[in-house]
Amino acid sequence: MRVHFIAIGGAVMHNLAISLAEQGHQVSGSDDQVVEPSKSRLKNAGLLPKTMGWFPEKITEDIDAVILGMHAESDNPELLQAQALNIKIYSFPEFIYEQSMDKTRVVIAGTYGKTTIMSMVMHVLKKLRRDFDYLVGAQLEGFDSLVKLTAHNKIILLEGDEYYASPIDHRSKFHLFHPNIALISGVEWNESRANMGQDEYIKQFETFIDTIVSKGTLIYNKDNLNLVKIVEATSDCPINRHGYKLPEYSINKGVTYLHLGEKRIPLQVFGKLNLSNIAGAYTVCEWLGIKRVDFYDAIKDFRSSIRYLEFVASDNESVVYQDFLYSPYKLRTSIHAVKEQFPGQELVTIIELNAYDVINRSFLDTYRESMNESDYAVILINKDVIKEKNILISNLESEIQQVFNHKNLVFLTEVSSLEIYLDKFKSLGFNLLFMISPDHNSMDIVSFADKFLKNY
Repeated sequence: MRVHFIAIGGAVMHNLAISLAEQGHQVSGSDDQVVEPSKSRLKNAGLLPKTMGWFPEKITEDIDAVILGMHAESDNPELLQAQALNIKIYSFPEFIYEQSMDKTRVVIAGTYGKTTIMSMVMHVLKKLRRDFDYLVGAQLEGFDSLVKLTAHNKIILLEGDEYYASPIDHRSKFHLFHPNIALISGVEWNESRANMGQDEYIKQFETFIDTIVSKGTLIYNKDNLNLVKIVEATSDCPINRHGYKLPEYSINKGVTYLHLGEKRIPLQVFGKLNLSNIAGAYTVCEWLGIKRVDFYDAIKDFRSSIRYLEFVASDNESVVYQDFLYSPYKLRTSIHAVKEQFPGQELVTIIELNAYDVINRSFLDTYRESMNESDYAVILINKDVIKEKNILISNLESEIQQVFNHKNLVFLTEVSSLEIYLDKFKSLGFNLLFMISPDHNSMDIVSFADKFLKNY
């Protein structure tokens, strides 16, 4: 098969291109910009475009399929040429579905936790020497690629999200997979991150449930009230429903133990979100025929492969973690997790907010008193990343103080001020949590952690 990728430099797109080339397909591609690590990986595979840009002459009638990435626009010259020649045009989820129609498709979805649950299931299957294909949204430890697509594997794990499939296909990506087994970890609408209204966002998950194949299985988090309502609203779908809940656990000397009857399973991860994700991952593996004892034996040495309460450094009984700041809900749960894990230690939490978000008062209001469980709260809004001169973030200090309502709150507008703060803070008896945006980060976490830990 001859396949051409429009916007081949994307994270998933370049991985899929390399995977197809390794299977012996003829692969070509274009992009107007390719950055690392895509650039090196495409170059090593012999797939890096010789010249950046869009070249409609590359689109010829002997091409069997064009795969269109989100980086391209709907008026892309190569896309227009492919449409004129009536060549089949796919979004990457649509293409992957077509290539996996004879496999058991397991789709992991949800506002939070889907990549973590994917990594847990992948970790267990790999440890048990079960081969599988996959599509995941982040680079995971122990796996070289975001995509593995073969002709022989009978199972494919797919991370599914609710956003557009391509510039010309506004169906949600996860609507195109038609899972045999689907998991939804939870549904939380976030105005600042969603590109759609709340009702439309909820509707995406209702439609997703409708796409599960007849007599397939929906696995869902019964602790998430929004999700329970969605499941109840789709009760007429002819599928199996299997709910899971936060398992029983205990914490002893900084180690979290899962309760499995009389047994206590020590874990390398902690926090209620991780524990809930383990329950979801176990249910998926159970439906794939994994024995309970084998799952829990394999999950004991799982470490977070992505930045969810990721260990940074420790010294003198103080520990530093970093995490992604997706929402106020995530901020609260991450703070709670660290406080619960180390009840004898006080906590300093540092978050970086985007000035363009904060000037929207409704956005700021969602963070009301969200850092109360942390003993010290530091909020950074880096003035150096602001281009418009009319945005004066110093005027936001009183609003931020009012919204967060924290007695030990520090508001900073320069990274150098944060450096000074950490350099002077006496860290003995304290832990430190960095909550950073997945879209931007001004902080050198390792360097800051070092300053914090050495000043005791």
